Amino acid sequence: MWARCDLCHSPGVTVTAEPTTPTYLDERLAHWARATPGAEAMTYLDRSWTWSQWHDRVRRLTGALRERGVGRGDVVAFLDKNHPACVELTFAAAALGAATAIVNFRLAADEIDYVLTDSGARLLVVGTELMGAVEAVRDRLARVEHVVEVTPHGAPGDAYEEMLAAASPADRDPAVEPTDTALVMYSSGTTGRPKGVMISHANLLAHTLAAHEGWGFDEGDKNMVSMPLFHVGGSSYVQFGIHDGVPSVMTRDPDGASLAGAILAGANRTFLVPAVLAQVLASGEQAIAVFGRLKTYCYGAAPMPLPLLRAAIAAWPDTDFIQVYGLTEVCGVITHLMPEEHRDEAHPERLVSAGRPIPGVEVRVVDVGTLQDVAAGGHGELWFRTPQLMQGYLGRPEATAEVITADGWFRTGDIGTVDADGYVYVTDRLKDMIISGGENIYSPEIERVLAEHPAVAEVAVIGVPDERWGETVRAVVSLRPGASATAEELIEHCRGSLARYKCPSSVEFLEALPRNPTGKILKRDLREPHWGEGDRRI
Repeated sequence: MWARCDLCHSPGVTVTAEPTTPTYLDERLAHWARATPGAEAMTYLDRSWTWSQWHDRVRRLTGALRERGVGRGDVVAFLDKNHPACVELTFAAAALGAATAIVNFRLAADEIDYVLTDSGARLLVVGTELMGAVEAVRDRLARVEHVVEVTPHGAPGDAYEEMLAAASPADRDPAVEPTDTALVMYSSGTTGRPKGVMISHANLLAHTLAAHEGWGFDEGDKNMVSMPLFHVGGSSYVQFGIHDGVPSVMTRDPDGASLAGAILAGANRTFLVPAVLAQVLASGEQAIAVFGRLKTYCYGAAPMPLPLLRAAIAAWPDTDFIQVYGLTEVCGVITHLMPEEHRDEAHPERLVSAGRPIPGVEVRVVDVGTLQDVAAGGHGELWFRTPQLMQGYLGRPEATAEVITADGWFRTGDIGTVDADGYVYVTDRLKDMIISGGENIYSPEIERVLAEHPAVAEVAVIGVPDERWGETVRAVVSLRPGASATAEELIEHCRGSLARYKCPSSVEFLEALPRNPTGKILKRDLREPHWGEGDRRI
């Protein structure tokens, strides 16, 4: 490990000029195209590009978007599994002052329709495998003027590659401001429908600098990008390799074979969800040995069961583990637990903490009733103030005002405490968010679908512990008098309207759901038998 300087460039890399602290998203890409033009920048499947080649592709895409009328304040969208084209689109659109909405490729057709319509996307780049879902709702996408198909391998006839080849390169529009929205990441909200989180150039760059504090890349390192790019953990993490000028290896899927292939190809720094660790440890000695080549394993986006973490630390004694806690609204990481803290025998309790705030982040613990700060060590809602904080929710000023105070504090909806040494412990949620395998799942969205089943009288959806995914979805249902339904029937009902990962994996039937005197369902009571007094309650 090496201590990152303010400019955060890789040791041992010869550059023609010192890179300056960036103001715009495309500046580091342009710098490495000048400083190390022939060095490897990005490898994906059977293709690889140098910094010069990759920068040229982005400039051509900028020109192509401009030729199609995309300009400042517009939104374009990307729908596919992981693909460098998503990163290229983000850079190119941002150079014009436009934003890229990255759509979760796991969504059902109706959900894709909602996101594309809500974002107001004028142009959509969509992977071949997802064209069917888009065609199913194409007549509803009134705002989408252009649909451009992209293939995984850049096969002959790839419309995206043809668009780049025919375009004239263009540079950043001088009218673009650092506060212009560059990304729209969809995150579940209080209505049960996802909200578009608007992230600016300045937000994303602040995150890249602060979340990168305390670790970096050595000469010869490669960065493995395997988290889905529709997740902030993917789109924010990919910026680290670009910022430092080291090669990135992007996998299309986060499956074991793809990850192992990337590691064997030299990738040795990565960010993944805890569920991957569980899969590797269960796969035998050969898989454990391959993953032992990783120098750094950042993990987050889902609860890490303590037994799993301890097993991973024992299995990979030479790997530096970094835990991160964060939210889409702050571009990803807001606190981190660093490698030395994972192996600090004097403070084993810190393994269940979320670490300490990253540079530039202020934290408060606030009583949810009085909105006053609680005493040190007391529980309350976690509030953060940071330059990483989103511009707001797209088209939802009221929802934005509910979570951002007048003086710039972000109300996370998470309950926690901060100890005397500044370590943050996340203990519960105000929001009914379920995090399964790194995916944010909002229970009212599922409850809305289940409530439409004719046999269901009332329903509550909770997260329950799962050794593989951290949490899985459980529906607690009360049936109408005289009605009948099986768990399998209700789960199948959900699959007709929701992405598969959002559907319940189990159903519990009760005569009546527990409620407080005002009639609100007591989800904490429903969760209690599953979580009990375990190590993690989030």
